[in-house]
Amino acid sequence: MTTYTRKHARSGLKEKLPQIEVIANQFRGYRISIVIPEYSSLCPRTGMPDAGTITIDYEPDDFFVELRSLKYYILGYRNLGIFYENAVNRILKDFVKAVKPRWARVRGEFRPRGGINEVVEAKHGKIPA
Repeated sequence: MTTYTRKHARSGLKEKLPQIEVIANQFRGYRISIVIPEYSSLCPRTGMPDAGTITIDYEPDDFFVELRSLKYYILGYRNLGIFYENAVNRILKDFVKAVKPRWARVRGEFRPRGGINEVVEAKHGKIPA
């Protein structure tokens, strides 16, 4: 039986990643959807590669994300040992801290491993219908 430790559970939550940069927003009342189909990281327990698609939906307030910096931020996960759930929640936390959107949603759709795929979604603020 596989034993998962607290170290495994916390893996990837504190490691330094590239900074997410922002640009001043000139408009109000619109949504942005960013699809990142080449997300990859490592399982903190086995070291096996994980892959999936990360989608970030948000409504900018005073800033919107600078895409090049977001790309480098996401690439920072490539050699990071982190569980899917932690990755999605950390991406949301870091994104909200940098961009300060009116609301945001991060969705991770991960490719099957062992015949099971997983979808993880985290939200910030009140998302309109």
